[in-house]
Amino acid sequence: MREILGKRRRLLSQRSDGRPELFSAALTFAKEWQWPVLPGVAPDPEGRDRCGCPDPECTVPGAHPFDPGLLAATTDERMVRWWWTNRPAAPIILATGGSAPCAVSLPALPAARALAALDRAGMRLGPVVASPTRWAILVKPYSLEQLGELLYAQDHVPGSLRFHGEGGYLALPPSGTGHGDITWERAPLPGSASPWVPDVEAVVDAVVEALTRTGVSAPEL
Repeated sequence: MREILGKRRRLLSQRSDGRPELFSAALTFAKEWQWPVLPGVAPDPEGRDRCGCPDPECTVPGAHPFDPGLLAATTDERMVRWWWTNRPAAPIILATGGSAPCAVSLPALPAARALAALDRAGMRLGPVVASPTRWAILVKPYSLEQLGELLYAQDHVPGSLRFHGEGGYLALPPSGTGHGDITWERAPLPGSASPWVPDVEAVVDAVVEALTRTGVSAPEL
């Protein structure tokens, strides 16, 4: 009996290292908003700027899926509870596309300036996810064909813009990654159902115009 109790104490001790807000947020995304999520690989405990995955050159430490893979993303409450009960410190990864939001991201400094320009222009935005290096504007799901036509119609698209569509992913708040914490730059309304997000066309047109009009050059990051 002592051995069994000892094992239980060790397990409880391991699980207590987690953050209850991660558990709560993962349930909100999956159950209330119907966003498919899964736990990401955590940063390397021996060096937070390194990833816990086998790739020593990982460029997104702690901010991507690994085990399970992206296809395991789900809105099933029981699965989400099981994942974050057993991996309470795991980052929350959104599988973008399908019925879930997609995203347009760009480096943090140009993003801050672009959002300020969009605010002055009266552009309505939904949630914006921020990491120390990049900000991501959530948008309605889009197809590759739709995105291709949109980009073709632009005179110039900054190379640092990234598009998180079908088959992509995005780390969600309040995850901790090797590059720092993921936060809401523009938070969803509290207590709301699945948050409203704009069309990708409106966001890309407005962001490209704002970057061009303000003379902000988004570096190739």
